[in-house]
Amino acid sequence: MAALDAVIELDQSLRELVRIRASILNGCAYCIQLHTRDALAAGERAERLFALAAWQESSFFTARERAALRFTDSVTELRPDGVGDDVYDEARAHFDEAELAQLLFAVAAINAWNRLAVATHKLTLSAG
Repeated sequence: MAALDAVIELDQSLRELVRIRASILNGCAYCIQLHTRDALAAGERAERLFALAAWQESSFFTARERAALRFTDSVTELRPDGVGDDVYDEARAHFDEAELAQLLFAVAAINAWNRLAVATHKLTLSAG
């Protein structure tokens, strides 16, 4: 998992938004805390992180970020018929083929990390 994560090439800010959003959907408190800290340390604004739970209603995100977040939601909460054409088409409008592949692997990786963390009870967080 670490080797996969290490080769994903995606803008750090977008990558952390994707990681946090998928972790919210998966209920992985450990990963939410970890990636929120990473995002803040990299200069992300706290107000944007607070808005991730309801990103659809927020004006804090660019069209590219919104496409990535919608894609993240769709891949994370995969429907029986897969990712909808509308979601895929929106992502393709903002990401070229190579970037979209990187985004997909970023979403897949954080979903796998979330499942590992939840399965191993990494949900207990310290107050610090």
